[in-house]
Amino acid sequence: MSEMKLPKWVTNKKCPRKNKYLAGKKVAPNGLTGKESLPDVIDQVFLAYNGARLREGCELLATKMLQPDVTVGLTLAGALNPAGLGRSCVVPLIKAGFVDWIVATGANLYHDMHFAFDCSLHVGTPHVNDADLRSNGVVRIYDVLLDFTDCLMRTDHILAEILKKPEFRKKMGLAEFHNHLGRYVAKIEEENNQKDVSILAAAYRADVPVYTSSPGDSTIGMVIAKLSALGYEFNIDPFLDVNETSSYVLAAKRSGGKHAVLLMGGGSPKNFMLQTEPQLQESFHIEEAGQDYFLQVTDARPDTGGLSGATPSEAVSWGKVDPLALPNTLVCYADTTIVMPLLTHYALARHKPRKLRRLYAKRHETLKMMLDEGVANLTGKKSKGKP
Repeated sequence: MSEMKLPKWVTNKKCPRKNKYLAGKKVAPNGLTGKESLPDVIDQVFLAYNGARLREGCELLATKMLQPDVTVGLTLAGALNPAGLGRSCVVPLIKAGFVDWIVATGANLYHDMHFAFDCSLHVGTPHVNDADLRSNGVVRIYDVLLDFTDCLMRTDHILAEILKKPEFRKKMGLAEFHNHLGRYVAKIEEENNQKDVSILAAAYRADVPVYTSSPGDSTIGMVIAKLSALGYEFNIDPFLDVNETSSYVLAAKRSGGKHAVLLMGGGSPKNFMLQTEPQLQESFHIEEAGQDYFLQVTDARPDTGGLSGATPSEAVSWGKVDPLALPNTLVCYADTTIVMPLLTHYALARHKPRKLRRLYAKRHETLKMMLDEGVANLTGKKSKGKP
């Protein structure tokens, strides 16, 4: 082969940083054989575009976010539980000690109970006559189909019977509410010979506190509203949740550790998780830099101004993310139902289980610590408020 001849403007050009830019791994994967493990496929083949972001997210979770001194908060937005991702992904993550506290939509927690109550959901199709579904007592969540009577109404009935119990009459935050609910769900799960199918049950067993940022925005809220109309008293304090969740972040930092957010989707759960830092900084004047790790899976664009698509860099301007931690932040633009199983499998394969942090049992302690420091900043006195 003859020697390549280049023009002088190319050969005379100085490129002092060329080697720096071309120092990355070569895009030269081996041909797949069908014998590779899933984590090996991700490591070796997911080399570019959103596939590379997925691989980088897997690596960020398994190598940094799951270190022993990192407290991990998980958010769940979108119809993940009807797709089975609660029992297939979230429950294993809880059992492995990879998730320390959760913020989910109320809908995800409601649909979570179907599995424990042995109410079936079915693979269907989005290409169906919805008026005909309605006339035949079938409800559709895109391509998941469920029975209006035997699934929805039955779940509502069992939930209402649980919520009539006396322990739900006292004032409480949603962590305590969901812990009580999880105890009954776990019992029913066992009675139905189901095993590890419910987030609420798994969180109860592992002392993982569970919150929802909009308690009225789900069938759980609808059932509470119905029972309230029938004379059952509820006194749920959502503002206690704001302080409890913020205390987990501060406790992680004050113990010499770090805090990470694992955001499945966006929406209200994402904001509720991330507002913990502004609560510390703005409300209680506690000096803090922001989250140490940030991993989000979303299909939301940043240019519409919505929070779901807001980037980690934008979060820095709010104090939500430590600017020095930006190299440890990542957004994977993809469907959560695709990414979450891959992310879960990778983490379980690449990292050994962690000791359960059991934050639910420690929430009074962490809350008192935060309130004492925050109230002292504001008034010069220790907190008189009850945790």
